[in-house]
Amino acid sequence: MDRAALASFLRTRRERLRPEDVGLPAGARRRVAGLRREEVAQLATMSSDYYTRLEQERGPQPSLQMLAALTRALRLSRSERDHLHRLAGHTPPERAGAADHVAPALRRVLDRLGDIPALVITELDETLAQNDLARTIFGVREQRTGPERSGAWSWFVHPDTERAVYPASDHPRQSRAIVANLRAVAGRGGPASRAAELVADLRSRSLEFATLWDLEEVAERFADHKVVVHPAVGEIEVDCQVLFTEDRSQALLTLTPEPGSAAAEKMRMLAVLGPLAAER
Repeated sequence: MDRAALASFLRTRRERLRPEDVGLPAGARRRVAGLRREEVAQLATMSSDYYTRLEQERGPQPSLQMLAALTRALRLSRSERDHLHRLAGHTPPERAGAADHVAPALRRVLDRLGDIPALVITELDETLAQNDLARTIFGVREQRTGPERSGAWSWFVHPDTERAVYPASDHPRQSRAIVANLRAVAGRGGPASRAAELVADLRSRSLEFATLWDLEEVAERFADHKVVVHPAVGEIEVDCQVLFTEDRSQALLTLTPEPGSAAAEKMRMLAVLGPLAAER
């Protein structure tokens, strides 16, 4: 562990962030550049004393859990995350496999969206981050593990629960869109990709998926007008828009109702109900 280099790196990453970058109020007067130490500690869910000791070269070796928390709090890129691990004396996490690190640019946008559902997903529809309204409508998806991380897998393997978010009349169209998008992803990744593994698994588990796969439809699936369903307010018409990272490995999805519409009022009600409405 290189305590001096770790302290310097943490300090420079902290100083480059502004409060508004992480959803904190700027305040009337600030004597330090960027975030305060206690603000980073708050974002990382650790004690201010612990974080301060790290910056003062007095702290113990951070655990992998602490490094993950600091990565999120400081909005580090993957390369910065890997560097942080090396400075702390740990091997960086594997980059192969399912992504578990939200692109900083998408995280900054997500943190600013509170009045519409928004979530960050991978190209395999694995939810990496959600805001509160997205959790209210879709449930908590960030904590899923294994194959259930993929929305495509859950759609075909657990249809009774996964499809409850959409009207039954829309299920066939959604199924075809999911398969067509997965074919595009698998085509980019090739036969050794995780997408190809997912396709093989789904073909063996779901006759519906296998039948749709044989249609060989290919399409990118995101921008769309759709209806979502919540038991507390019923159907909500929304427009789905997407913002991709440069390499298209991650996407930020937003669901926006028409201003002044009944759907907008229902969305406002869900925002007010909060966790109570999330109990599906």
